[in-house]
Amino acid sequence: MTETFASPGESDPSAAERLLEAACAHVPFDGWSETTLRAAAEEVGISPALARALYPRGAVDLALAYHRAGDAEMARLFAEEAASGAHEALRYSEKVARAVQLRLEIADKELVRRGAALFSLPQHASDGAGAVWGSADAIWNALGDTSDDINWYSKRATLSGVYGAVVLFWLGDDSLGHQASWEFLDRRIGDVMRFEKVKGQVLASPLGKLLEKGPLSVLGRVRAPQRDADLPGHQKA
Repeated sequence: MTETFASPGESDPSAAERLLEAACAHVPFDGWSETTLRAAAEEVGISPALARALYPRGAVDLALAYHRAGDAEMARLFAEEAASGAHEALRYSEKVARAVQLRLEIADKELVRRGAALFSLPQHASDGAGAVWGSADAIWNALGDTSDDINWYSKRATLSGVYGAVVLFWLGDDSLGHQASWEFLDRRIGDVMRFEKVKGQVLASPLGKLLEKGPLSVLGRVRAPQRDADLPGHQKA
C-alpha cells in the first residue's frame, strides 16, 4: 500500500486512518464489506459504534475513502515530479496521461477490482460515478486547470470517460509493467485530442460563431462549482 490514507471526517482522523489501513488488508479476502469493517475495527481496537460513526455507510464509505486517498497521493506525486522538472519536455496531453498512469500505479489492483464490483451494484452506481469524476477533477487540478466555464465540466466529463475505460482495461492487463494499459491510455488520450481539435475548428467557423451567439450562448453563462456541493454550477446574474 502506498496511499496516504485520509479521514472521511474530522471527529477522529487517526482512528479513521487506522481503520481504513487495517480494512485494506482484509478487502482481498472479504471485499469492501461489513465483514471487513468489523474485522478491521476489532484489529485496531475501535468500537463498532465509533467505526460506524467514522464510516456511516460502512463498506461504501471505506471504499470511497480509499479512492480519495489515491487521488490525493497522485496529486502529491505529480507535484513532486513537476517540481523536479520531470514534466518540462512533455506535451500537455502527455502530462494528462502521466497523471492517469500515476493514479493507477499507486493503486492496489485487487482493492480496485473489489471496489469495481461494489460500485457496479445499482444502489452504489452513483457513488462509483462520483469517484471517477473525483479522480478526473483531481487530475485536472494537479495539472493546474483554471477553467471556470463550461470547459470545466467538459474536461472532467471527457477525462472521466477515458479514465473509466483505462481502469477496466488495466484490471484485465497482465502485460509486463502494464505496458499494454499505457499504450491503451495513449490511444484514448489521442482520440480526445483529435476531438478537441475538430471542436475548435467547428467553433472557429462562421457557423460555429453563429451558434455561439444563438443556441449555444446560454453555455457562456455556466460556471464551475464554487464548492463541492455547488453542482451543477451557476450562471452569471
